[in-house]
Amino acid sequence: MSTAIVTGQPVPGSSLEHDLRSLGFEVRVAADAAETESLLAAVPADRRVALVDARFVGHPHALRLGLTDPRFPLAAVPGAVTAQPAARQALARAVARETPADGGTTGAAALAVDSLADRVATVLDADGGAVHRPELGSLVATVPADPQARNEARQAVAAVDDEAVRLKSAVKSRDGFFTTFFISPYSRYLARWCARRGLTPNQVTTASLLTALIAAGCAATGTRGGFVAAGVLLIASFVLDCTDGQLARYALKYSTLGAWLDATFDRAKEYAYYAGLALGAARGGDDVWALALGAMILQTCRHVVDFSFNEANHDATANTSPTAALSDKLDSVGWTVWLRRMIVLPIGERWAMIAVLTAATTPRITFYVLLVGCAFAAAYTTAGRVLRSLTRKARRTDRAAQALADLADSGPLAGAVRRVAGKGLPGLAVPAVALLGGAAVAATSALTDFGGLLPVAGAVVYVLTSALAVARPLKGALDWLVPPFFRAAEYGTVLALAGKAGVNGALPAAFGLVAAVAYHHYDTVYRIRGNAGAPPARLVRAIGGHEGRTLLVTVLAAVLTAAQFKAALTVLAVAVALVVLVESIRFWVSAGAPAVHDEGETA
Repeated sequence: MSTAIVTGQPVPGSSLEHDLRSLGFEVRVAADAAETESLLAAVPADRRVALVDARFVGHPHALRLGLTDPRFPLAAVPGAVTAQPAARQALARAVARETPADGGTTGAAALAVDSLADRVATVLDADGGAVHRPELGSLVATVPADPQARNEARQAVAAVDDEAVRLKSAVKSRDGFFTTFFISPYSRYLARWCARRGLTPNQVTTASLLTALIAAGCAATGTRGGFVAAGVLLIASFVLDCTDGQLARYALKYSTLGAWLDATFDRAKEYAYYAGLALGAARGGDDVWALALGAMILQTCRHVVDFSFNEANHDATANTSPTAALSDKLDSVGWTVWLRRMIVLPIGERWAMIAVLTAATTPRITFYVLLVGCAFAAAYTTAGRVLRSLTRKARRTDRAAQALADLADSGPLAGAVRRVAGKGLPGLAVPAVALLGGAAVAATSALTDFGGLLPVAGAVVYVLTSALAVARPLKGALDWLVPPFFRAAEYGTVLALAGKAGVNGALPAAFGLVAAVAYHHYDTVYRIRGNAGAPPARLVRAIGGHEGRTLLVTVLAAVLTAAQFKAALTVLAVAVALVVLVESIRFWVSAGAPAVHDEGETA
């Protein structure tokens, strides 16, 4: 349980103590700063503590936002400040500084109303405590100076529907067209229903995954009824997927494990559904495994482009670009905002399209439309980001360069070559060499007969070029393209060689291998997002790095028969999946990463 220390003389008729108890706080009362310091010292060190002025007037949701959000060690709203266990010492020091020897007030902070909570928050700010102050909007949170001001504040509270604001804030402020107009208007109420019944975001996330897996199973039946049921269930899964985030924001139930589940389950749901469609098509005599794998590769590479670009510019300085200015200008025109969000096929539009096409057409048509739509979206977004990168004047930081190096997923082979290569390549030569090396191995795999040595030669070239590409810190204007080039090369090589094998089961085995490796790459992204660092080097070495896996697959294709190659891909897929899943689960279950909630794909 958390503890709230109400400071100052109680105000008759105030609902403050009731509101604090409804938020899960044990309430204690302190008459002055000295008593506050004593009570604070008596609270167990593993508890959250809040200091709240007894004269506080405001909405319960304003208190909830300011005092219960698990993502921030220190937070405050006018009249209240809170500290999680990790920041308790900082709070105690600030209270001690505001406790004069004579028991009076220190006057250390020039505030309109003498509030101990506000003075302590000011001290924490001055000490670099990074106090989070939530945006309250129309919500009221204030410490009135006199009875008249108190009456006015109470009238302001009564004029704003606290629950309506809470429901509205549960929905992301920036989302896709389909989600905004066809899902969120009712999913927010589903989130409230879940909150009132004690359901957690993780439970809703799991329900969404199970619904999507059932949808994939329906698609795998290969019947028209199964396809219709699959489409309906996929939309239901997406509704639950929106609900879990809205529930997290509505109830402020954020967690490290929840962030990981929400992010990884989205990928698992979509790619499992692709597999279900491919199985259903096979039951009808149509082999679309190559299309399913191509769709997964394209979608994963799109995400890597998003992640790499965002990390490269996460903390860039002097971030100016005419292209960005034009984009902002277009966003100022109402209809262009929604059009631009729709044409990039964010998850809502994409899943709605897949669901409708599954129910009304065939898996082959579904994959054809999906591939065309995603290819156009990828070309549109990547072209815009390339233009922004070339026209902006920015200096990328060491943190950004390290994030790109982690996303590159280079293994021991690239590391050995990099040590020999020396300083590496200048400027735009870095992404150009990464692209050419990836094109060499993918093209030789796709354009030669199965069993030849040319793909092995292409893989050797790829090892050399990929090492050169990461030989120096990735701080160039287009260096963020290096990780997606690596992903496309590795995944595309596996697809090409499995397709050339020409035996039943080779492409499904390749699908499994790419899915396992993609999971590792997504896991790397989510660790970086949580400021938890990249996966340990031992994991990258154990699974070979992107260049090692690519070389291994080409060698297996050269020395094994097609049937043996299929078996080898299956074994490799299972081995990689086990290694990365065990390490990922170990990390996320025990990690001290920040409690955040994934906000979904960039629209």
